[in-house]
Amino acid sequence: MHDCSAHRTIIELRIITAVPPRGAAMVYIFPLPLNEQPPNVSFTVIVQLFQWNWDSIAAECAWIGANGYAYVQVSPPNESAEFTPSNWYDDYQAVSYQLISKHGNQTQFASMITTCKSHGVGILVDLIWNNMAGVDSGVGISGTAFTQYSYPGVYDSSDFHYCGTSGNQIVDWSNVFQIQNCQLSNLADLDTSSEKVRATVATYANTLVGLGVAGFRVDASKHMNTTDLSNIMSRVNNKDGLYWTHEVVDEDGSPVHASDYTDLAAFNDVQEFAYVTNLCEAFIGCTPLSIFQNISSLGWLPSDKANVFVVNHDRERSGCASGILNFASPDNAYPLAQIFSLGLGYGTPTVFSGFEFPESNPNQDAPNGGYASCDAGSGWNCEHRYVEVVGMVGFYAQVGTAAVSQWVNGDDGQVAFTRTGQGFVIINYNAAAWNATFVTGLADGTYCDVTTGSKSGKTCTGATITVVGGKIANYSVAAYSALAIHIGAKL
Repeated sequence: MHDCSAHRTIIELRIITAVPPRGAAMVYIFPLPLNEQPPNVSFTVIVQLFQWNWDSIAAECAWIGANGYAYVQVSPPNESAEFTPSNWYDDYQAVSYQLISKHGNQTQFASMITTCKSHGVGILVDLIWNNMAGVDSGVGISGTAFTQYSYPGVYDSSDFHYCGTSGNQIVDWSNVFQIQNCQLSNLADLDTSSEKVRATVATYANTLVGLGVAGFRVDASKHMNTTDLSNIMSRVNNKDGLYWTHEVVDEDGSPVHASDYTDLAAFNDVQEFAYVTNLCEAFIGCTPLSIFQNISSLGWLPSDKANVFVVNHDRERSGCASGILNFASPDNAYPLAQIFSLGLGYGTPTVFSGFEFPESNPNQDAPNGGYASCDAGSGWNCEHRYVEVVGMVGFYAQVGTAAVSQWVNGDDGQVAFTRTGQGFVIINYNAAAWNATFVTGLADGTYCDVTTGSKSGKTCTGATITVVGGKIANYSVAAYSALAIHIGAKL
């Protein structure tokens, strides 16, 4: 049993702790219809291919498009500082806006965009506007020599905030001025009120738009005030035809609120970290799943303004106050959290797909120079290919806006709910089987359990579930397992 009293302090840093790897990820190719929806429509799922290089993403996009994902979120493509040994967080130490990074060059980046578009998949860029590097001096991936406040041909010392605290660091997280004018983790904080800085970062974004990207995840939006951010975004070509999501960690009494960032563009989400934290606490056994029954009462962002995930590149290392939820978590916790989140349907979901890392070095870089493979033993987890995850991507698309209803709470970690007239989900995050008769609200018939396999014609590659009288009678849900059926998977 997890010790829920052992609270950990989580702050906004890049360098944190980790847990041992689980081993080779389960891989399953589940053929869904090609996603033909254009970008910026409802009920689309994002996959974050963390640290995958451009050639690997291009090669994966046919599978991604065929399995219902709408977007790929990619790592920052601009030049960053080069370190030996390299670390995953090096990407966030910006040096210039040249499209030369450890993930590939501009030609490879443009080719990836074109290839993915041909498979109905848009590219979202992790965009760094808030800061440059966090070291005294160094050399970038492309050979650009820099000091912390001087980047030849881009910025000089007059282009940065100097907030007056010790080392110009954020020391008081209750102080809005410090949060938005001091340095986060020593990263040189750009003066985004400056015309020069605004024009420079907007030009960088327009270069990416010109190459065909579909939108942006804006890193550290919380650390830029909305006046500056709105001004910069207004300069981005086709701003309201792009998808935007903003990193705003609004927890623990933060004086900067996610709700302040929701209306910056036509298709504009904000990452709802309160949801992410509570999901983590639930699937390490420290918060009841029943709290999600009435999300509208929790003070979180409206669903149509929220971008959510089970983990991202930070949270799979830092976790929540009581522990860590990630690919290495015991008791099937990570897949169950994905099933629950995609089944519940709150927010625009991002499915994180990363790589194994040891407890002793959570900051290590991706294996094989960023050339990703979903083969067993490659070091890449390929969570986006887990059979449960791919099945639930299809579930999420099928159920659409159908209301959550007929919610049932069993013992700890046990919930069941209907997506009215469209789908039904059972979660059993408990060491005991859950034996019950479940009311599904679905038409009678035989369904494919999409957490175990896929529908193929009139057969299912996984378990089949029979509904009679709208119910699944006398059914036993095994410990640490789930079930999900929907009308699109009726045989």
